[in-house]
Amino acid sequence: MTETIHVRGEGGAIIAMDLPLPEPIAKRLERGQLARVNADGSPHYGAPAPASAPARGSALTEGDVPRPNARAGKDDWVLWAVAVHALPEAEAEAMTKAQLQELPEQPKAGRATDGHPDEDAPKAEWVDHIVRKGLLSREDAEAYTKDDLIAMVT
Repeated sequence: MTETIHVRGEGGAIIAMDLPLPEPIAKRLERGQLARVNADGSPHYGAPAPASAPARGSALTEGDVPRPNARAGKDDWVLWAVAVHALPEAEAEAMTKAQLQELPEQPKAGRATDGHPDEDAPKAEWVDHIVRKGLLSREDAEAYTKDDLIAMVT
């Protein structure tokens, strides 16, 4: 039997989708452009859908997101910086490809291994993290306190 999830699209419509998700939809969900919700549109707080794209790298990389090669496009470098360094997507996109390539292989000290910001990071970083995880839409995440956002992922 196919598992079905509900996703809030960019226009706000609630769409039922069968798993596994098509790759373009899964990528948009990972980036926070779409949000997983319950059938009634309320925020979904459960574990991510197991059949959607993996939260980290493949089994071949044992959970590590591989660094793109030097000839990879900027989009690949942005995705890598967001996944490995937990940079807000807008911040990573504002960087040049050369700046992204200068980032170290591993995240800088102070970042948690699961990619969430430090507890003393500004609320905006926590909003970006919650949206990127697909837990809430940006509008909904901004309505929560920083402490509530932290509690959702810790």
